[in-house]
Amino acid sequence: MDTAALRASWSDAWRALDASPDDAVLAELLDRYGEAHRAYHTLQHLGECLAHLARERGGAERPAEVALALWFHDAIYDVHRHDNEARSADWARQAALDAGLAPDVAERLHALVMATRHDTQPVGADARLLVDIDLAILGAPPARFAEYERQIRSEYGHVPPAVFEPRRRQILGGFLARDPLYLTASMRTRLEAAARANLGQAVAG
Repeated sequence: MDTAALRASWSDAWRALDASPDDAVLAELLDRYGEAHRAYHTLQHLGECLAHLARERGGAERPAEVALALWFHDAIYDVHRHDNEARSADWARQAALDAGLAPDVAERLHALVMATRHDTQPVGADARLLVDIDLAILGAPPARFAEYERQIRSEYGHVPPAVFEPRRRQILGGFLARDPLYLTASMRTRLEAAARANLGQAVAG
């Protein structure tokens, strides 16, 4: 998805909510996703997520809110910190309030972004869809999955292999152990088998 398409998706989501944020918010988000230390958590990932949402839109209760949550879910990304989702969620909530959205909408956006911590079972159809979309890369074609793994390794280039590799296998093994991995029926049908193949090969080394 090119920048023009990304900008269109951003505008469409806000328009669906009858709101218009300050142009500076989009500019800062684009700058954030373009930060030099990112290799995977970039506009490529955001574009892939939004493409999955376009395909799965019928399964969303509030698709515009899911779209905005995707925009913000990796807005702040620093591999040296453990509060990226919380800081991104806070930004999403504040941006919603600043744009004039109701507090309940802002709180839903906050909760959706927090669901991408992947540490608890997501609650609600939109949260389940959002989490599945964020994990769709696990079911990507083998070449894209291999690229994803290289991109993650690049982001953690400061971590020695002896530390990174067992930790990475542990994380991927945790996803492989989920049954099912994908919580929405359509994404499970499309991606579950491929994800299990990719993860099984990655964990086996």
